[in-house]
Amino acid sequence: MHAQPMETSPESPRQLHKFGGSSLASPDCYRRVVDVLTAHASQQDLIVVSAAGKTTNQLIMWLAQLDKDGRVAHETLQTVRAFQQDLIENLVDGETKQQLVDALYADIATIASLGDKGVSENDKAYVQGFGEVWSARLLAQLLKQHQRAAVMLDSRQCLRAERAAQPEVDRGASWPLLQNQLSQHSDTHVVITGFMAQNQAGETVLLGRNGSDYSATVLGALAGVSRVTIWSDVAGVYSADPRHVDNACLLPLIRLDEAGELARLAAPVLHSRTLQPVAQSATDLTLRCTQAPDSGSTRIERVLATGRGAKIITALDEVSLLQFDVARGQDFQAIKQELSRILSQLKVQPLATDYQDDQYRILLAFTTEVVALVMAQIQDAGLSAELKLREGFTMVAAVGAGVVNNPVHCHGFYQQLKSQPVEFISESASGLSMVAILRQVHTQALVASLHDALFQAQRRIGLVLVGKGNIGTRWLSLFAEQKAHLEKRHGKEVSLISVVDSRNQWLDFAGIDATQVLEGFDERCEPYFDDEWLTRLLNHPYDDVIVLDVTASASLAYLYPRLAEHGFHLISANKEAGAAPAEQYHAIQQAFSKTGRHWLYNATVGAGLPINYAVQDLRESGDTIVALSGIFSGTLSWLFLQFSGEVPFSVLLEQAWQQGLTEPDPRDDLSGADVVRKLVILAREAGMSLEPEQVKVESLVPKSLADLSLDAFLDHAHQMDEQLQERLDKAHKNRSVLRYVARLNADGKAQVSLETLPSEHPLAHLLPCDNVFAIESHWYRENPLVIRGPGAGRNVTAGAIQSDLNRLISRLH
Repeated sequence: MHAQPMETSPESPRQLHKFGGSSLASPDCYRRVVDVLTAHASQQDLIVVSAAGKTTNQLIMWLAQLDKDGRVAHETLQTVRAFQQDLIENLVDGETKQQLVDALYADIATIASLGDKGVSENDKAYVQGFGEVWSARLLAQLLKQHQRAAVMLDSRQCLRAERAAQPEVDRGASWPLLQNQLSQHSDTHVVITGFMAQNQAGETVLLGRNGSDYSATVLGALAGVSRVTIWSDVAGVYSADPRHVDNACLLPLIRLDEAGELARLAAPVLHSRTLQPVAQSATDLTLRCTQAPDSGSTRIERVLATGRGAKIITALDEVSLLQFDVARGQDFQAIKQELSRILSQLKVQPLATDYQDDQYRILLAFTTEVVALVMAQIQDAGLSAELKLREGFTMVAAVGAGVVNNPVHCHGFYQQLKSQPVEFISESASGLSMVAILRQVHTQALVASLHDALFQAQRRIGLVLVGKGNIGTRWLSLFAEQKAHLEKRHGKEVSLISVVDSRNQWLDFAGIDATQVLEGFDERCEPYFDDEWLTRLLNHPYDDVIVLDVTASASLAYLYPRLAEHGFHLISANKEAGAAPAEQYHAIQQAFSKTGRHWLYNATVGAGLPINYAVQDLRESGDTIVALSGIFSGTLSWLFLQFSGEVPFSVLLEQAWQQGLTEPDPRDDLSGADVVRKLVILAREAGMSLEPEQVKVESLVPKSLADLSLDAFLDHAHQMDEQLQERLDKAHKNRSVLRYVARLNADGKAQVSLETLPSEHPLAHLLPCDNVFAIESHWYRENPLVIRGPGAGRNVTAGAIQSDLNRLISRLH
């Protein structure tokens, strides 16, 4: 294979989507693919397709029938034509329909003519590639019919390979050909045939088992896409086969080396050749389900550090053993080395190996599919050993980085197998798997028992605290008090593994004592740049990681989708994401939904009050919320309850800031920005569409103070006193009070402002820091549902974070 730079940029906006035969097996399947591309693909994204349904198998059947029964072969070919024509008839409109039918008939005639004259090996490969051609041609036309620019590309125009048992694409020769094709079709879906390449003689070369997936990742790497998504009828990699293990869970992330080990063990969801281009480029690989695109996914992560143990139980029936008995006196080590050389030359790895040095015996396990080829090659090599083929075996394996060093998983694996007919158990040299070869057993039951034994042990949860100011400091002390109780309640180990401030990070996967953070942080922390703190977390050894964002950082809110993609859960006191523009907000929601991660943010509104949960419960029970109102700021509630005219407003503001009752910059409270964010968050929870700019806002911050530094603002805050004193005096004359009120009416109009309310008004008689939320709905129209209580302060906000933590841990199984 010629060396060639991949020209891959992780920042490239272009992606590649690959659809297998099961995703194209019927007209409805094709429509579903178009829906998926409409929702998840940009116009410039590439698409690779397999043959629809069982088309390739039927073409192979036709080839096999030619020499046996011409009439049966003819019927098989007509079945292929009828299936393809039915797809066209049900999917395409107008003149194009007849054009595609005519092209199909011409192809069928070409195939039939090859059968009439005797089919060469080159002809056989050429015939088997027609399924991909028909899929690409039809999908490109269907996309155009849905107003998406698309063109078909035959992969033989851009991929070069020579025939071999497992052909490899010559990337050096292929790269300029592909770049030339893509340069002609910018901002256009290029629908490319999978499975095929062309050799120097201009003949079709089939890329073998899982060739379409392999061609997809090769094309993705050559095209420099940021991500290849393989769409199939499963959402990704599970902890066991979900068809047979009820509590198998989808893994949002697995490491590249773990994926490679699964492929080596013949797991059907992955193949080692598919992973090669991913390992050799900056292209990401994701597995998703066409039928349920939002049900989650598995991302193949480029992390090669020490892992914590098993993640997946996999099994395989139809396993065969090659047994080598070496005569005493022969050089046993030399024969082992020669065997290794032969297998390396064949590019075939055994599923498991057992070297019995004292018995001069070697056992190699292979899939029944490849064992004959391996046996023939070894026999041709004339190895000085008696070779015996033994059939009728099964394999089960526990896969995961570090599994062989995990005493709990090793013990569980051996305990579950001690009563089984085990031939031998081996540990992979890489430390990525434990493999048992057994005489045939009830595989499904064994996998289920192994899954329960290994994965029902205590889960380990790592916590990352971002922000160690007022709220973060209070939460640390609260967590230290509650840690043992939290672990006992949920049966899980919970450890603080990182504390991050605006410039530095303390990271320790062994765990950090929450009581030592404040005094030990400066000594133990390391500086980071940009999102480096997040990258450092990727090698974590925990079952789940929960990030606690107690900052007010907008830049951190932009990282939320990446937290989800990396498999992290999130608890927010930060309001920036919840009140972001709708496009950003929905992108964050979708990122967590698609990866099966959780995002809780009850602390963003009302501190410890359960207002978000109340709104969610109303909606989920079938009610419709039509209006929201109340005092949403505990800070402004405290200020205007204390503001009687005896003490200047600016002095009260200084006290509130010192006590941690305000946002880090109190202008966020005084300007109404914090109240606006809370109103937007609540409105969205209530199913109402509201953007921050749609809220009419009265700011209490004079323009002259708006752009000052925080220190300068506090020094000049007295400039607010005169105007607010005048408003207070006027209110007192009318036997009224000042309250800062948020309202979202049934007509969709929203405002936050300082209102003058009669002294007998329900919002007039509050306790300092009280929030009041009034919810009007179809069920609570005449008498609104009211939630009232303290809504500001480090204690109640830290308590809300701890409450969300309890709630989230209870969801992790």
